Amino acid sequence: MSGRTCEVYRVDWLPGTDVLHGTCHCGAEHTAEDPVAMWDWMLAHPQGHELPGDGS
Repeated sequence: MSGRTCEVYRVDWLPGTDVLHGTCHCGAEHTAEDPVAMWDWMLAHPQGHELPGDGS
């Protein structure tokens, strides 16, 4: 198991909408209607991952 990381990506569907809410392993959050756009955002880490209050 060496060389593997425990990065957790979470995507939740917001019931009653077409909106997905994603949370990256770094804690950044993003919403999108397109599942492909959501995964592109997550897997492009760290581009686009500005956390609130981090000065980015």
